[in-house]
Amino acid sequence: MGIPLLDLKAQYAGLKDELDAVWHDVMGNAGFIGGPKVKALEEQIATYCGTEYAVACANGTDALFLIMASLDIGMGDEVITTPFTFFATVEAIAHVGATPVFIDIEPGTYNMDVAKLEAAITPKTKAIMPVHIFGQCVDMDPLLEIAQRHGLIVVEDACQAIGATYKGKRAGSLARAAAFSFFPSKNLGCAGDGGIITTDDVDLAAKCRKLAQHGTSKKYYHDAFGTNSRLDSLQAAILSVKLPHLDDWNAQRRAAGSYYDEALAGTDLALPVAREFGDAVYHLYIVKAADADQATKVMAALGEAGIGTALYYPLCLHEQEALATLPGYVRPSLPEAESCNSRTFALPAFPGITREQQDEVVRVVKEALAR
Repeated sequence: MGIPLLDLKAQYAGLKDELDAVWHDVMGNAGFIGGPKVKALEEQIATYCGTEYAVACANGTDALFLIMASLDIGMGDEVITTPFTFFATVEAIAHVGATPVFIDIEPGTYNMDVAKLEAAITPKTKAIMPVHIFGQCVDMDPLLEIAQRHGLIVVEDACQAIGATYKGKRAGSLARAAAFSFFPSKNLGCAGDGGIITTDDVDLAAKCRKLAQHGTSKKYYHDAFGTNSRLDSLQAAILSVKLPHLDDWNAQRRAAGSYYDEALAGTDLALPVAREFGDAVYHLYIVKAADADQATKVMAALGEAGIGTALYYPLCLHEQEALATLPGYVRPSLPEAESCNSRTFALPAFPGITREQQDEVVRVVKEALAR
């Protein structure tokens, strides 16, 4: 049977009437940029995340960039983050002129190891950017305590974690500000690119909004150099249709993850670790092979069986060629993160996946491991 890594076609089929209706509404009204649909989504996301404000923008990368630019993080500043995430995290840091500083990760959760944070702080450190990788929150209380003690800004990269919780609070409400992505494959995805910023800081929200609109708060009057980063109303309308289903979809992802935990226990694969301080949302269910050859073998077997999979990630951020172009950059040794290179890959765990489909995934994986 063919089993995709993520079944967006089935998601559309289940919401077809509602999604088609908003498409026709937007096209009929010809209100494509901004307007009431974007404003409504911002209010809905702020309420959902438990923040005072949400500012829509073009994508998750821009959300990170706009936050840092609005906080005057830039040339000469260091931002501590994780080496194990998508390139957009470090890209946003570099684009404001700051220098990324990487610390190693925890095994199993793949989140930054907060125990290694304080040793990385220097007089140049201005911010910490935890990434809630694969939909599980970083252990934020000790991180925030360290940040407060050193007078540092904390910005959540929550692009993979909408709906995840930490001690009763949702991702996006745990720091000075947070960035989310609505890329189609995310737990809450639109039909293109999209992003949003959440914060309780009224001044920060206003500055992010201004910078996202060419540095203007009044049309044709500009008091800053901004950029063009707007969420269009069609994407906002699509997201408003999907948002009421998000908690159920995330619960289905957790259930799929729990099933794999039981079915794959005792194999050579290292299974993801779920911390007890909150609910993960399993943006991806990631397993770690004993070595890269084993990962290649299992992934090849999955591919031959028509089952979707992908490496996350083949190479850590601190090892990427682009980092060598940053002034003064010295590549650190981060053994736990580096041990994941080409060994960590995803199994299908999308909302709506059936037990029959998961059993087929498990069968193929176990047979490949036994060869």
